[in-house]
Amino acid sequence: MIAWQVGFGLPGRSAPATGAVRSAGEVVSIGALFPSVSLVQSRAKVNRLRSVKGMNDALPREAAALFAVELQARQTFARYGFGEVRTPVVEEAALFQRGIGDTTDVVEKEMYVFPDRHDTLLALRPEGTASAVRAYLQHNPAAEDPITRWFYAGAMFRHERPQKGRYRQFHQVGAELFGAAGPEADVELLAMVHDWLRALGILGISLQLNSIGDTSCRPAYLSTLQTFLRAHEVELCDDCRRRAEKNPLRVLDCKNPNCQLALKDSPVPSDHLCEPCRVHFAAVCQALTALELPYVHNPRLVRGLDYYTRTTFEFVAEVGSGVGGGLGSQNTVAAGGRYDGLVEALGGAPTPAVGFAAGIERLVLARQLPVDAAPASPDLFVASHSEGERLAALKLAAAGRAAGLWAEIDLRGGSLKSQLRRADRLGAKVLVVLGAEEIASGNVKLKQMGAAGSLGAGQTVAASLAEVAPAVWRVLRGRE
Repeated sequence: MIAWQVGFGLPGRSAPATGAVRSAGEVVSIGALFPSVSLVQSRAKVNRLRSVKGMNDALPREAAALFAVELQARQTFARYGFGEVRTPVVEEAALFQRGIGDTTDVVEKEMYVFPDRHDTLLALRPEGTASAVRAYLQHNPAAEDPITRWFYAGAMFRHERPQKGRYRQFHQVGAELFGAAGPEADVELLAMVHDWLRALGILGISLQLNSIGDTSCRPAYLSTLQTFLRAHEVELCDDCRRRAEKNPLRVLDCKNPNCQLALKDSPVPSDHLCEPCRVHFAAVCQALTALELPYVHNPRLVRGLDYYTRTTFEFVAEVGSGVGGGLGSQNTVAAGGRYDGLVEALGGAPTPAVGFAAGIERLVLARQLPVDAAPASPDLFVASHSEGERLAALKLAAAGRAAGLWAEIDLRGGSLKSQLRRADRLGAKVLVVLGAEEIASGNVKLKQMGAAGSLGAGQTVAASLAEVAPAVWRVLRGRE
């Protein structure tokens, strides 16, 4: 991997500001790296830069869909007392190696890792929980309140094969609840996620639930599972053979059909729980029933990251529900569980915690909003007869925006006819045309262009220039 430092030298050396320095110390001119292209050279011969594979642009319509998911999360989570945190996109790689686990696919195969100028190994965050725990330890919110409720929304990075709804740069919404060991914390989080998904209009979702035990009962179960896996080694994929020795629980998470067939009769975690774990899981199930929140006990459900204990869950789009069709073969829309040992593993005091995460792009697909849905359109379009009225049109649009309207003028100018064509293409709801007569009299006519309000399309209403914005609001609200 080559690290480029433009305009700087390596430690203890100097380099010309017009050059670039390779990590090996070789100075290369910027011109050698990026040969100049003649301005008269054919555009077809210039290599156009494109986004990195699996890292996609979100144009206004797509960005609005992502924002709508985040906005609903903020509104729903606030009712449960969760506050937003924002952690850095870049963290020390050791955080994820210790927190997620060295034998996970995320750490072994998918993390973007690179050294900085001081040879500190950094990583683009592949998930949000480890970063939230690091922030929890660094800032110690427990000193003010023993219960901490946080949520986050942001970009994550994993170098995996891009597929529908799964990209190398993707966005997640997640939540973490620190300081509560009881089953009520698990249930509160599950109820919050359920409320959020319903508020998003995602129906036909099944909550799948399991318990994978804790440090008291899991070692004996893992030994039993390893014995089974060794007896079926030839039926497993190469990854699962390796995992069977290092982290056998993760074999149950393998999506390889042959492995799933081999695991059909494997021992499951929930049959090997100690009494405290069994009581905890039973209490979670009982509380969900009391809240009338349906669930399915899936005894083979485990999570792919090492830090989980006891309760694990997934919200899954049911086959044939009409929801999962937009997601492809991977139909999980949110997942999480309890991780009572992670805070301690990262250097803190023993702290119970439970959390979840959901991919925003996958939720947009699950909502199944039509891709050709009509985009938002301006409330007010101000056209002008000639250049002489352009400044007045600009001022009127500014007054509309100050009153909370989306107001537009045609920034290209042009004839009145071309401005009206643009207003029509944009789908403007109300049109005002300014000429010398309107400016002199101080009165204009508002023409309704669409179906909003009680005016029929094409009908007009008079208003003074000073009252255009309130008049537009009345039209939009059907008050004229």
